Amino acid sequence: MKVLLALGLVATGAGLGLIGRSLPAGNAEVVSTARPVNDGATDPRDISAHNSPTLGRNPLRPSSLVLVNRVDLPMFSCALHTSSDDGVNWQAGKIPFPAGEELPERCYAPDVAFGADGTLYISYVTLKGVANAPNAAWIVSSRDDGLTLSVPHRALGPLAFQVQLAADPARAGQLHLNWLQAETTATLAFADTGNPILSSRSEDGGVTWNDPKQVSAPSRARVLAPSLVAAGGTLYTLYLDVGNDVLDYNGGSEGRGGPPYPGSWSLILARSGDGGDTWRETVVDDQVVPTQRFIPFIPPTPSLAVDTKRDRVFVSFSDGRLGDADVQVWASLDGGDLFSPGVRVNDTRTGDGTEQYLPVLGLAPNGRLDVAYYDRRADPANVMNEVSLQSSSDAASTFGPRLALSDRPFDASIGPGSERGLTDIGSRLALASTDDKALAAWTDTRAGTEASDKQDLARAAVAFTTASPFRRVLPPAGVLVSLAGVVVALLILRRPRAASFGAAGAAEGPGRR
Repeated sequence: MKVLLALGLVATGAGLGLIGRSLPAGNAEVVSTARPVNDGATDPRDISAHNSPTLGRNPLRPSSLVLVNRVDLPMFSCALHTSSDDGVNWQAGKIPFPAGEELPERCYAPDVAFGADGTLYISYVTLKGVANAPNAAWIVSSRDDGLTLSVPHRALGPLAFQVQLAADPARAGQLHLNWLQAETTATLAFADTGNPILSSRSEDGGVTWNDPKQVSAPSRARVLAPSLVAAGGTLYTLYLDVGNDVLDYNGGSEGRGGPPYPGSWSLILARSGDGGDTWRETVVDDQVVPTQRFIPFIPPTPSLAVDTKRDRVFVSFSDGRLGDADVQVWASLDGGDLFSPGVRVNDTRTGDGTEQYLPVLGLAPNGRLDVAYYDRRADPANVMNEVSLQSSSDAASTFGPRLALSDRPFDASIGPGSERGLTDIGSRLALASTDDKALAAWTDTRAGTEASDKQDLARAAVAFTTASPFRRVLPPAGVLVSLAGVVVALLILRRPRAASFGAAGAAEGPGRR
């Protein structure tokens, strides 16, 4: 009987263990919140405005990360930060400035990419004149993860805006640039329409570049904010077509805040299978409702992630069709030919009057999709920002609960342009995702004031646990095993108790321990 009772209890315990392992796990945890990245973040004398970060991870040394960002105050410049311990600690670096460019040194809009052989590449733009117009785009490279950098190589000429860099993940030395090419500009606006998005390719690590090819369709008069990905032998460019929005594109707002453009925009995905020589377009959504005014030189950038292993393409942007700014994700399960309707990511009450905006996507090798974004859900006045992250393991059909990455709210009205009611908190956040971790970086204003407009970079990490592939099988199996164990134990315990009680009494008698 003892043996049967023991077997029953063991079965019960095993069943409960199976059930426990099968329950939905709290499989994401913020393990580090809101640590500063830039050196001056803790120095009140430093009133720099750091924003618009982008992250690169070395494919050969995954713990090595490089982050670059814009600095808008006290003068335009670029910042470089390197980490050798997966983003725990950061060291400041310096991007070389080209000889012969106008002084004082003005670097702008840097971007970063690692090549297939682990070479780091950084692109940036130099500025010229009192209008700080783009004069040229440059490429520098590094073999030691940004500790030392090459001399700059000129890649593009004047008036190249919103330059984006990508490295082919399989071909060492092959680089791609996308940008908006203007002919003329006005004060805080483009003077003319028809400025195209162009693409160019380098086969020698950025030393030489082929003739540019047009990405955006000529019929699209007002296009902006290209986002570039190279994956699986295909180039992907996501961009905004702002339609008839002369308020933002052509300076109708005069660079001042106020209600957004009352029409709609389109999200367009262009793809090239021949290295950028020819492009074909897919409309992701042509009814995107704008949620903010902006200066067209530095528009909000939609985010793009490509999963070539599963033939999936994901797009994210903020959209106001439900009454206020919500984070939306559109998914294509056929490589970008057809997109599903947008899925609302933020788990807030619909139309609550708070904004969730400027999302960035991170795609883990196992297919998990992460979304980080600015989030004002805790402030009914819709001013104080937090940063949130939500994840999907079912191709963006559903998203898990929100994780707060920031440890305290910070004021979204602090930064360049605040005096015009059009604060620029940056064009993007940064996010790098692996199977077991996501690292996000953003613009944080907690150390700034309305007078200083100080902005700093903060970062946070989320740890993920891997779900068992047997989770769908284990619940019924665990229940059945547990029930069987309980039945056996009850049958044994319902037998006359004298024998078992006597055995127990003998064991506990005098002289026994």
